[in-house]
Amino acid sequence: MSLAILFLLSYLIGGIPFGYMAGHIVLKTDIRTLGSGNLGASNVFRQVGPGWGIGVLLLDASKGLAVIFLAKTLFPTGADWISLSAGVLAILGHSFTPYLGFRGGKGVATSAGVFLGLAPAALGLAFAVFVITMLIARMVSMSSLMGALALPVALWILYPEKSIILFASLFVAALVWYRHRSNIGRILKGEEPRFKIRGKEA
Repeated sequence: MSLAILFLLSYLIGGIPFGYMAGHIVLKTDIRTLGSGNLGASNVFRQVGPGWGIGVLLLDASKGLAVIFLAKTLFPTGADWISLSAGVLAILGHSFTPYLGFRGGKGVATSAGVFLGLAPAALGLAFAVFVITMLIARMVSMSSLMGALALPVALWILYPEKSIILFASLFVAALVWYRHRSNIGRILKGEEPRFKIRGKEA
């Protein structure tokens, strides 16, 4: 398999809209017309149900992990940039899915899957920051933003020799923040709702 095919597959795998599928299967509607309008697990959790939300979370993360596994399997002696490029393309595929007019999710779960395959210890620290922020603020959006910021820091501390992964994590963090720009506006105004099982996206 050529690199071009690997990268195309990575983008297409990342673009699989599991959140949209859950909304269509259960509610017979486009999940993007409900709640926050997002395809992510949080909106599915609230609008479709906790079990479906957790399922979408795991499936979205598995897309990123699967792409890393695929890249490492097909190019076992390849440089880090091959797996890393495949992972970033999967994240972009999730955020700008070609199956739904390039309107996808915010990329947090798929990013977690990618870095679970590339740098699990760093992801663990970022996840700890996510959980602590969630316990304090009870906002999925703020927790995601803080976790995205923590990931490059964790990579810098734990994998200082892997500068290419650090630079990629900075790009991913910037993408996550960009995709959360409406949430950031509400947080600054004090209007961002707290986490609820049903209702508006946090």
